[in-house]
Amino acid sequence: MKGLVWSAAVTASVILGCLPASAAETVTVNIGIVNSTSDVAFFIADKKGYFREEGIDAKFVPFDSGAKMVAPLGAGQLDVAGGSPSAGLYNAVARGIGIKIVADKGSTPPGYGYQPLLIRKDLIDSGKFTSLADLKGMKVAGSANGSASTSTMNEALKKGGLNPADVERLYLSFPQHVLALENKAVDAALTTEPSATEAVRRGAAVRFMGDDEIYPNHQLAVVLYSSAFSEQHRDAAEAFMRAYVRAARDYNNALLNGKLAGPNAAEVISILTEYTSVKDPEIFRAIVPQGINPDGKLNVASLQTDLGYFRSEGLMEGEVALDQVVDTSFAEAAVKKLGPYQPQK
Repeated sequence: MKGLVWSAAVTASVILGCLPASAAETVTVNIGIVNSTSDVAFFIADKKGYFREEGIDAKFVPFDSGAKMVAPLGAGQLDVAGGSPSAGLYNAVARGIGIKIVADKGSTPPGYGYQPLLIRKDLIDSGKFTSLADLKGMKVAGSANGSASTSTMNEALKKGGLNPADVERLYLSFPQHVLALENKAVDAALTTEPSATEAVRRGAAVRFMGDDEIYPNHQLAVVLYSSAFSEQHRDAAEAFMRAYVRAARDYNNALLNGKLAGPNAAEVISILTEYTSVKDPEIFRAIVPQGINPDGKLNVASLQTDLGYFRSEGLMEGEVALDQVVDTSFAEAAVKKLGPYQPQK
């Protein structure tokens, strides 16, 4: 299905010939997801009816990675997606593919380092690893070359007085990180939740440092709009963002001291167990969740830092400026309409 599909709500009044002249219309919005905790605000907005209240019929389209959403976004087959501000995304924009970064979807405010640096437990126990400088010569698992997390690793290496050439990077899916640490195929990993907590639970690794300490307020995940959606259907794009920001605020009301332990935690955990493949609520209580700005606000400085890193590593295939990609107007309009965030007590 391409682009937006407009559908009128039909009721029995049509048969009776008494349909109101201003019948409510809904907009079908195709949303690319990876069915993980990072999609939580999409799930909340759907479950709690925020999308419906804004006249949006949300259709979730699952992918096994954010990178695979780029082409469908550019082709108008997806209207919205959750992804990483990666070298691949910027290269797509440089090739003329119309995509906009419009809101925060996952970041690392203090206490919410949801993609920590894990070190094999035997290396910690033996004293072989005591500081970031000890990463030199080690095998480190990551998610994908050119992803935002490679910039996290760069910051960790800089803190240890090292550079990217000082470690060997292996790119694996996050569940594979757990097995690789257990099998001693890697020495360290930057692993997102819930795989990070699982690696620690199994005794394979130690959470050495949160990425909120390595790279505070890092913009690791973002909401993306296709240009067709943002430019040709501005009203729907603004309506979507209002629903999203409301959901992001509900999510923030579930956070407390680096856990899903706030006033709204039970509701959010229930939604996550319904919408994701993780059905044990205790897992969500154990993990370190991601931050999401309650106003959807992006850390543009972080995006600029990462773009500079991708350039320095020769990962950019063309010229692109950040202002070609980022559009903060949708989140700003949503906050203006909704008013300031009021934390739940």
